[in-house]
Amino acid sequence: MKRSGTADLPLHYGRVPEWLHERMTSIGREIVRALVIEFGSAEVLRRISDPFWFQALGCVMGMDWHSSGITTSVVGALKRAINPLFDELGLFMCGGRGRHSLRTPGELLDFSERTGLDGTALVRASKLSAKVDNSCIDDGFSLYLHSFIVSRGGEWTVIQQGMNTDRKLARRYHWHSAQLKSFVDDPHTAVIGRNLGLIMNLSDSRANDNRSGIVEFLLLHPVRQKKEMRHLRLGRDHALRQGDVDAKRLGAVMTLAYEKQCRNFVDALLLPGMGPRSVQSLALVSEIIYGSPSRFSDPARFAFALGGKDGHPFPVPLNVYDESIATLRSAVNAAKIDRTDKLRSLNALHRMALSIEKNSSPFGDVDKIISHEQRQSHYFGGMTVKGAAKAPLPEPPAQQLSLFD
Repeated sequence: MKRSGTADLPLHYGRVPEWLHERMTSIGREIVRALVIEFGSAEVLRRISDPFWFQALGCVMGMDWHSSGITTSVVGALKRAINPLFDELGLFMCGGRGRHSLRTPGELLDFSERTGLDGTALVRASKLSAKVDNSCIDDGFSLYLHSFIVSRGGEWTVIQQGMNTDRKLARRYHWHSAQLKSFVDDPHTAVIGRNLGLIMNLSDSRANDNRSGIVEFLLLHPVRQKKEMRHLRLGRDHALRQGDVDAKRLGAVMTLAYEKQCRNFVDALLLPGMGPRSVQSLALVSEIIYGSPSRFSDPARFAFALGGKDGHPFPVPLNVYDESIATLRSAVNAAKIDRTDKLRSLNALHRMALSIEKNSSPFGDVDKIISHEQRQSHYFGGMTVKGAAKAPLPEPPAQQLSLFD
């Protein structure tokens, strides 16, 4: 079994407000629809199993860019989004947080009756992946979320998250069925995280005698595994800082959105009349759909699409969010009936941003971008869990912000 990765996240509490809840479902639905049209359902499973891509998806949806809540909220949004469209997407999601995770076996058996898949095998995969991470890997994290996404053809991905209340950390685990060999002999490419001392790992092949109940086998994670594993660890601070993002990549998106010479290009993409702020959002959404794996090494950058509900890096711009959903839905619907120009335009938007990044030195002062977004937030219906964004106090002309001085 290939385990695709882990992610360590600060443990945050709270609920997703209703104004964000429905929008996350809507944009998640259109992103998955676009991915299936362009690449197929197997590619959706592969991407979800990548902890960096999954984190970037949560950021582009407007969740807190680095918190444990991304896992719960994105899993919930995707389940609401894709399950009613199984006939179109060929994907179905079971489980969830808390009591919902306990329903996974029953949901998988119901699903297997609809599709003719081996429900017993799917339930076994669900239970064993949870058992390995919760019991065989004694790393101090107790599972409280288990989500199982399965395709019409029987390929699956598991996302589960554990909690360490003493250290106020959550750890997310990703699994992918593409290379199934064994659940008990080296099922992971690695299990890594902050060193908490000796860890019991009964899923290691060297623990065969231990699994037979002869002796307890304790081991540290091998150094070589760290080189093989892509691992995402985010700090506890809410504020998003320069070092959290690739400034050149972000600068290319801002250049595409705001510099005048790019406007003719954007209008030519069958997106006439879109304001710069919506172009900025859609450029980052297009990267979620078309970006290569290497593009997600700094997932915090995708929070600059639609902000975050906690106000970091800026409040969620509801007007821009709604326009982005409408544009993406229009593009996907057109592609479904073979008028693919608009969906191609999203790909062209992504390629244009890549070209700017490669061939120029775009603006990349992250702190300046955040300040600009904070000051402009009220124009775009900015919203956080604390309420609507307010207009800032006026500043002397010499201190007015401009992205391209």
